[in-house]
Amino acid sequence: MRNRDSTGSSFYAEGEETLIKILSNLLDDNAKEIKRLRRKVAEINALEPAVQALSDGDLAAKTAEFKNRLARGESLDDLLPEAFAVVREAARRVLGMRHFDVQLMGGIVLHQGRIAEMKTGEGKTLVATLPAYLNALTGKGVHIVTVNDYLARRDAEWMGSIYRFLGLSVGVIVHGLDWSARKRAYNADVTYGTNNEFGFDYLRDNMALSPDEVVQRELNYAIVDEVDSILIDEARTPLIISGPSTKPTDLYYTFARLVPRLEAGKDYVVDEKAHTVSPTEAGVAKIEKWLKVDNLCDEKNIELMHHFRQALKAHALMKRDRDYVVKDGQVIIVDEFTGRLMFGRRYSDGLHQAIEAKEGVKIERESQTLATITFQNYFRMYKKLAGMTGTAATEEEEFRKIYGIDVVVIPTHKPMIRQDLPDMVFKTERAKFAAVVEEIARRHATGQPVLVGTISIEKSELISEMLKKRGIPHNVLNAKHHEKEAEIVAQAGRLGAVTIATNMAGRGTDILLGGNPVFMAKEEMRRRGYSPAVIAEAAEYGEPSSPEVAEARRVFREILAAKTKITEAEREKVVALGGLHIIGTERHESRRIDNQLRGRCGRQGDPGSTQFFCSLEDDLLRLFGGETIANLATKLGVEENVPIQHALVTRSLETAQKRVENRNFSIRKQVLEYDDVMNQQREVIYGQRRQVLMEENLREIITKMIEEVVARTVATYCPEGVHQEEWDLNGLANYAAQVFLPDGIDPAELAGKRRDEIKALLLERAEAFYDAREKELGAPAMREIERWILLRVVDEKWMDHLDAMEQLREGIGLRAYGQRDPLIEYKFESYEMFQNMVASIQEDAIRYLFRVRVAAAPERRQMVENRQSEDNGGRTVRREQKVGRNDPCPCGSGKKYKKCCGRQVSAG
Repeated sequence: MRNRDSTGSSFYAEGEETLIKILSNLLDDNAKEIKRLRRKVAEINALEPAVQALSDGDLAAKTAEFKNRLARGESLDDLLPEAFAVVREAARRVLGMRHFDVQLMGGIVLHQGRIAEMKTGEGKTLVATLPAYLNALTGKGVHIVTVNDYLARRDAEWMGSIYRFLGLSVGVIVHGLDWSARKRAYNADVTYGTNNEFGFDYLRDNMALSPDEVVQRELNYAIVDEVDSILIDEARTPLIISGPSTKPTDLYYTFARLVPRLEAGKDYVVDEKAHTVSPTEAGVAKIEKWLKVDNLCDEKNIELMHHFRQALKAHALMKRDRDYVVKDGQVIIVDEFTGRLMFGRRYSDGLHQAIEAKEGVKIERESQTLATITFQNYFRMYKKLAGMTGTAATEEEEFRKIYGIDVVVIPTHKPMIRQDLPDMVFKTERAKFAAVVEEIARRHATGQPVLVGTISIEKSELISEMLKKRGIPHNVLNAKHHEKEAEIVAQAGRLGAVTIATNMAGRGTDILLGGNPVFMAKEEMRRRGYSPAVIAEAAEYGEPSSPEVAEARRVFREILAAKTKITEAEREKVVALGGLHIIGTERHESRRIDNQLRGRCGRQGDPGSTQFFCSLEDDLLRLFGGETIANLATKLGVEENVPIQHALVTRSLETAQKRVENRNFSIRKQVLEYDDVMNQQREVIYGQRRQVLMEENLREIITKMIEEVVARTVATYCPEGVHQEEWDLNGLANYAAQVFLPDGIDPAELAGKRRDEIKALLLERAEAFYDAREKELGAPAMREIERWILLRVVDEKWMDHLDAMEQLREGIGLRAYGQRDPLIEYKFESYEMFQNMVASIQEDAIRYLFRVRVAAAPERRQMVENRQSEDNGGRTVRREQKVGRNDPCPCGSGKKYKKCCGRQVSAG
């Protein structure tokens, strides 16, 4: 055996380590990508001296120069180095912020239509300004999508100063804007807004009755902030615009009284993994007895069975202060991923009403779907889509498969020195929370700031109560304290701060060690009576718009300097204590959400530490971890208050999370597969509707419709392969008189003619009648009437089609019992339904057009927004009319309004 000295051993070890590093880099696609990005960053940096030498006027003039070069044939990629250098210099002059090299990398990735994964605190908000400016030069608009109105307003105001300095316009889309403000915002070069608002405006545009009502331009380029939250977490939630329904609400209260009398396990069975509840025969029998009905499963009792199932779900699955809160007499959904209250959002299919009945609050009426789309299909319509988040790599497969975009992990500006400590797993939840409080108390005693992450409001308040008993001051951030969110988060890094937060996803406010001096200065300005607009401008670096702002800026700078001294002194103490410590009180079903909580500390090279406390009673381990760990704990004789630290436990946690992630991906994929069928139909209908809305002359479209209606009529009453003697000419003449020949036709005229001759005769008569109508009403009036009739008929038929498709979707799963693929069956049947709907649109449009009498301008449909959501949180907009579609018709016919006068276009 040959001896080696320690130096030689060290040398060989280092060589081996270097070799492993080189080999891993050769195999690492991300490392190759970063290398390419660094070369592009070097080009941008080389331009910095020349750009810094420009005056403010010359720098702003670069925008016009870039637009001219684009018009002369240069590409955006050609302009990228110069444009990025210009934006960086503008940000330095206006905001006092200079993009780091890693931020330039993130900007390049976003411009390429990809996802940039950047850790919390790396300045993603500033990163977006680079590709947004570059792509806005085309004049086609850029949408920057945020998760809430607060961030949309903040980012539009904050980053907007850069765009405005460079001569571009900025818009912001938030809830409550009127039509004209929305149109202005969409016509801006860069538009900030929330995913919900962008989606709803798309749906509303496709319900518009005149071209002037359309607010969105073409969907050109979108940068989605918190892209994993919007494109994955919310992907199961379709956006829905709905109108009022006339269903009574009494049954909800009836079942809310009856269901609590049933016994769990005996009368109904709960499957927590699948989040479902099913009644047993014994449970159904009890309900039948109480309601005095013979058979609850009988076809005539479908509505009763539906109410029973929803009441059961509300009672057994939906938990107050976890899934929803009751505030001001309303049931408000809690977002499971962010812990925020989802104001105005409602569960669909009567579930929300069942929860309202359970809680004893006023029940809002059910509604009918008028338009719907999933976020997946909305965002896939953009010509170029990009996104940024702190946690996307674990979901890269889904981003690739669903959206066709990949993830690039951008390195941090400073090395990450955060410590992620091993999980502490206890036998019981009680022991876990006792250990959590003990750990908080221990660290708080030293002055170290602590952030505690929980997965529900209920758990937040439990820890809060335990801390109160220990006399430990703390802040609670959850859906019940929604308004103080930014203030609480901003100061979570102060000396001795203890903050309890329900899910930290996408909070949008930096946690700075020692406190956030800018936030503190703005608070002081508010206390001194300055308006929000003046404070926002006072915090900027550009030219002040007025003497008042100039004075406010001087005051702000003084306050900021004083607050910065305080926070810097505190920061040194907090750093010495190890930075912000994060405690997770439970593993989330998605690793990504756990990583988001961890990512709140260790920003920009700060010290920090994280640790998760779990118990065998936590939902994740209880439902998906199996009995292995529980058996292990029993065999080892582990005491309740002693943590289990074993590789098997960590493995089981990770396996459970992967299992749930795969299941949720399957659910989202299935939702998309079914919605893709609907999306193809939606694109056809919306495309044709937009054509009707925008084209000046619809005569060609109407003529084609007449041809198709006539051809279909002849094919129905004079089918091929059937002898002429068996053709139903009387039926044909009767149908023609109802639809496209109001003056009628004698069946004798058709006798003895061939099929093509009959078709030619009917078409000639129909077109002659059409020409006569145009002369009678005048060409301009005829064009307007055609547009109005087509839009109303398409909307009416599309709404009915959505209802039919929803019912088909609900029942199609049963086809699996017959060894048939439900999705294939759904595609076949929905195609047939769509063809029938198109035929019905054509026939009704021609029927109304050939009979309409104009006595006054047609009354426009009133649209009233009442933002509510459907399907696990999708939103709705209520649209009310003087007479409900399902109300008895005022004419006294005894029919429903939608089947009588609601179908007619005549006025007066």
